[in-house]
Amino acid sequence: MTTEIEKRETDEAPEAVAEDGAVAEDGAERADGQDEAAARENAAEDLDGVEDDDLEPEDEAGAVAPAASGVGQGAAAIVSAGLGIVALTGSWVGTIASARASLVGQLETSSTASVAQQVEAVYGDAWHATALVGGAFALVALLVGAFVLVRPAFGAPGRAQAPWIKSVAWAGVALGVLGLLLAVAKYMDLFMGLPSAA
Repeated sequence: MTTEIEKRETDEAPEAVAEDGAVAEDGAERADGQDEAAARENAAEDLDGVEDDDLEPEDEAGAVAPAASGVGQGAAAIVSAGLGIVALTGSWVGTIASARASLVGQLETSSTASVAQQVEAVYGDAWHATALVGGAFALVALLVGAFVLVRPAFGAPGRAQAPWIKSVAWAGVALGVLGLLLAVAKYMDLFMGLPSAA
């Protein structure tokens, strides 16, 4: 009897060991699965707590902050310098104004007028019209250049103006002042005045 009972226990023992091993493996797999699920949930919660701005790779932190490009100020400075050059060299507007003043002077001057009156009406008015147009270009160049130079004072603080913009703006201001002085001298007959018709 005892021998048979021991034999039965010996036969059942491997089965019990096998069952225990299977249960242990199932428990380990379940524990691993629970650990992975918990890790996924934690990662999802971490991602939910992070803002979208933090996920962007170095858009704001690593990259240079978008500073003022100064395109408008640069264009205005170039325009100022160009207008200053036009004021000194002349323009088609001045040519047209001069031709019109000369034509009006010829039409309004009678044939019995003196030589001095004819010279003044035909050439003097045309010369003065050219001076006025040049002075207008010079004044606009001066104002635009001055506006570009003082613009940073009214803009965002801490944003420096590009050196080339300042240089071109100063050139426009200088050309504008020179053109304005030349226009005043021409209009007042201080520079290349009309010859006297004695």
